[in-house]
Amino acid sequence: MTAFEIALNQYGHREWDGLKNNPEILKYSRECGFSATDVPSDEVSWCSAFMCWCQMKAGYQHTNSLAARSWMDWGSLVTEPQIGDVTIFWRVKPNGWQGHVGFYIRRNNTRIWVLGGNQGNQVCISDYPASQLLGYRRAI
Repeated sequence: MTAFEIALNQYGHREWDGLKNNPEILKYSRECGFSATDVPSDEVSWCSAFMCWCQMKAGYQHTNSLAARSWMDWGSLVTEPQIGDVTIFWRVKPNGWQGHVGFYIRRNNTRIWVLGGNQGNQVCISDYPASQLLGYRRAI
């Protein structure tokens, strides 16, 4: 099974409201080696942890990082993306540290759709501004 297919099988898992944490969300971090100190709850940004978990389950190396932008150094650079390629966006400012990462679905002139974790606090397909694209990467 590909990392993308693994991600699809997680579709709909979401953070729980209140003080309880969804163990499915925490699983992504824990199984990749991130501690309860690194990720104390399902409220912590978990898009990169989700990608790490999907790649690990598919038998690939991952970034070992909770930072979305760490995926810019993973795999090989792609200029013509295919469904399932890793897609990295900047958030807040282009040269900052914040970002988002997900699996490529499709693109039009202004928007890019990705399947990812921590999109509206769940695993789902969401669209992001194409102007915030940092790059596409593919497993090698």
